[in-house]
Amino acid sequence: MFETFRKAWKIEDLRKRLLFTLLILVLFRLGCAIPVPYISAGALTSMFAGGTGDMLEYLNMMSGGALSECTLFALGVQPAINASIIMQLLAVAIPYLENLTKEGEEGQRKMRRITNYVGAGIGLMLSIGYYFIIRNMGALSYTEGFAGIFSAVVIVLAFTAGSQLCAWMGNQIDSKGIGNGISLIIMIGIVARLPHALLAEVNARFQTASGSAIMLILELVLLFLVFMATIALVQAVRKVPVQYAKRIVGNKQYGGVRQYIPLKMNAANVMPIIFAQALMFIPALFSGTAFAAAFSSMTGFWYNFTLAVLVIAFTYFYTAIIINPQMMADDMKRNGGFIPGVKPGKQTVNYIDTIMTRITLPGSFFLAIVAILPALAMKFLGIQQAFAYFYGGTSLLIMVGVVLDTLKQIESYLLMRHYDGLMKTGRIQGRH
Repeated sequence: MFETFRKAWKIEDLRKRLLFTLLILVLFRLGCAIPVPYISAGALTSMFAGGTGDMLEYLNMMSGGALSECTLFALGVQPAINASIIMQLLAVAIPYLENLTKEGEEGQRKMRRITNYVGAGIGLMLSIGYYFIIRNMGALSYTEGFAGIFSAVVIVLAFTAGSQLCAWMGNQIDSKGIGNGISLIIMIGIVARLPHALLAEVNARFQTASGSAIMLILELVLLFLVFMATIALVQAVRKVPVQYAKRIVGNKQYGGVRQYIPLKMNAANVMPIIFAQALMFIPALFSGTAFAAAFSSMTGFWYNFTLAVLVIAFTYFYTAIIINPQMMADDMKRNGGFIPGVKPGKQTVNYIDTIMTRITLPGSFFLAIVAILPALAMKFLGIQQAFAYFYGGTSLLIMVGVVLDTLKQIESYLLMRHYDGLMKTGRIQGRH
């Protein structure tokens, strides 16, 4: 492994991309430490110290703790992510946007421009909402008169500009660095909280009854096993064979080869959990009612049962959006390909749809288990909430997915230079 990294460092282009990526990530962490003026961050400590598991706690986790400190990058890349999700959903419903996705590079450029505008609007709305939350907590230096208006404008613009700067840095990593920029920024924010969470868990274990060291070791072993199982989930694919017909052009023969369509068991990735968690905050709007009380605790039965059901439902929903069997069948037919034993056209569409339905079922159940693992870890193992977040949910899937994607990109550079991959077995392959 170390020899492989040494060889990778010798590749000038790869070395520059790695250094550029590290530079952007360092700048992001520096931005997470720059406070926004006119805000007393200490007054907000109580709002996040309880670990209630609400939307603010979730956003704080995704920003690497910047939200609780009211820093420049408090909103992180959440506006950009929300804009991307909205545009993906609208592209299915609005013909104009759907056509843009099919117009090649020019269409993609227009989509990115529209997405950036939507992200800026979302960032502005989130900034205004967060400003009023801060104001209600009594954490502002000025609230009345011209000083109050001026400080409000400065705070809102700072949060909005910070979110746009985060999105820009993510795009810079995409073009000049290595890996997915926005995903890497989210991951580095999550990983930044791991040492603090682990230290707090160690202190909590050794301050309680005897046998805490054994429990701590058990927690770490279980965390390792959860990581391995999640990697298997992310990598699991069903390979559908596709045979291409032979074509004779002059004296040369083209086609006649067999390729595979990799259908992922978890094609929706982390999106179902994000959608489900967003809906789980709705009961909080009916505070004081029995309905809200039933979902008030993230370790409660009804909270986790509903979350699991929503994750399963959203897995099928999002998979149906991003996987289009009709388009796949048309592409195969246009290129002279067919699935052995299956007629082109409608039968191919039904065949692919049937496979996706079957492999999505175990994937959705596994994803539901991953979503409720933090609550199970807190309830049955007594793990603190900050450390329990790493046992599942969006944190775990993002870390695993981003690391694997980055390793694959690095490996592609190595293979182009005839070097071995990052693993002794060669390429990182999906399970099938």
